[in-house]
Amino acid sequence: MSPKPPSRSVATRTDPQTESGARSARPAARQGGSEPIGGPEGSKPSAPAPGLHLVATPIGNLKDITLRALEVLAGADVLACEDTRVTRKLLAAHGIERPLLAYHEHNAGEMRPRLLAALAEGRSVALCSDAGTPLISDPGYKLVRAAVEAGHRVSPLPGASAPLAALVVSGLPSDRFYFGGFLPPKTAARRRALQALAGLEASLLFLESARRLPAALADLAAVLGPREAAVGRELTKLFEEIRRGSLAALAAAFAESGPPKGELVIVVGPPPAAPETAAEDLDAALRAALAEASLRDAVERVTAETGLPRRRVYQRALALSDGSPEHGTAEP
Repeated sequence: MSPKPPSRSVATRTDPQTESGARSARPAARQGGSEPIGGPEGSKPSAPAPGLHLVATPIGNLKDITLRALEVLAGADVLACEDTRVTRKLLAAHGIERPLLAYHEHNAGEMRPRLLAALAEGRSVALCSDAGTPLISDPGYKLVRAAVEAGHRVSPLPGASAPLAALVVSGLPSDRFYFGGFLPPKTAARRRALQALAGLEASLLFLESARRLPAALADLAAVLGPREAAVGRELTKLFEEIRRGSLAALAAAFAESGPPKGELVIVVGPPPAAPETAAEDLDAALRAALAEASLRDAVERVTAETGLPRRRVYQRALALSDGSPEHGTAEP
């Protein structure tokens, strides 16, 4: 008689609000003797508690997923994802086969009522993105907001996140950080967005396309000045790479080599401690810059040279120029 497949331990679900109610799960073995997620072949995994479950998925390495996430992906009454092809590959790697619903920015208006109706019926709905944590640069926010307003339970299943992965390997301060998502694609708008963030005393995290990386780094260097930074490429994947250096050095390096391949995260360190710059030295630097450039360009140059707060440099430059028309009076 052939041995029975090993049984799967399942914790008894008590109060769904407590951690003790979570069930254990493990990836399916590809060799004989072990059952796939959800129990012996032919059985259906039990559904998690009613409500909306936000499931983090790997950003590259398919092993970077939690046991709890696998159990919810296998057992939820409804599984919604950005791209069914991407999620189907993840499920197949862990021995899970089940129907999928696409939920993305192009069909969210149509699909959101269907998912909310399932929640209203007391069903469990799992939402996952193509890679990483749902709602981080994907369309899940409106669904979560509607579910909360309707009184449904919303549960996070934490896991991989590209911005956090880049932050922790950057070597830059991680006690305070700001995630800025994707910067605007055009230079003028990108610089305006960066100027609004220049005074934050925190590390800055941005997603960026490979094609726009050299230009984005150049604008970061021009607006934020001499800060340390890192570029994470293909994190957790086969060709993972972390490049560290000043913004100016990274901008020059990628301008020379051209756009890299793969998915990217930029991490920029917080503003350096303001050096002790005498008022007369600041005035001298501004006068020299204003003699050659517009107020906007002069402020950018002196801010980069001195590392002083941009607002302080601007206010002093405006005073020195007397708000004269040839320099302009609008804050850069």
